[in-house]
Amino acid sequence: MFTLTLTQRAGDQDRVPELLGALESVPIGEAGHPFRRTFGSQAVGVVDSPEAAVDASLKAVRFGSGADGRGKRIWAVGIGVGPVVPDGEALAGAGPSRSRRASESALRATIPVCVEGGPAGVTFDGVPPAPESAGAAQGVLRLLGDLVASRSKADWEVVDLVVPGVRGQQKAIADALGITVQAVSQTLIRARQNQETEGRSAAALMLRLAAFAVD
Repeated sequence: MFTLTLTQRAGDQDRVPELLGALESVPIGEAGHPFRRTFGSQAVGVVDSPEAAVDASLKAVRFGSGADGRGKRIWAVGIGVGPVVPDGEALAGAGPSRSRRASESALRATIPVCVEGGPAGVTFDGVPPAPESAGAAQGVLRLLGDLVASRSKADWEVVDLVVPGVRGQQKAIADALGITVQAVSQTLIRARQNQETEGRSAAALMLRLAAFAVD
């Protein structure tokens, strides 16, 4: 399981409703818990797949960076890898505890995404321990966060219409936006859309390995 604690670290305006709206499309899975405000300017949710954890993290970075990518990084994202124990309205267990600590660390990071995988846990030949995998996931997510936060509004208009893995989309996107196919191609290159897709897979793999080996 992957618990995400998202803490607003900049701005006087309450941005939690905006964030929760952006996270509605993230699949939490059968064992997950919907994202909701906990207290103050903080939200928490649990997803059961690493892909969903990556998606939620990057959405928080995107919607907390301003339309031109040059705003302050508003959301500190903490991902905790580990079990979750429902406790009434609260979430207990190793995963939520690690998530809170990771979010506190992210408050001080330039790209505010941190991952905590707990102690060494189970070890297998050829499989990195949970903390090492969590650290690798964190590194990739920070690179992706920097990429996502740097995009302009015009970049997102194109990127949001892309369905990864589907060929021959550029003409349909160009027609929908009233621009040329060449402009679509140039935007996708500038926005590094292919690199994001590849990076998401790498980050998800590292999170999956952390979850496999964690206590």
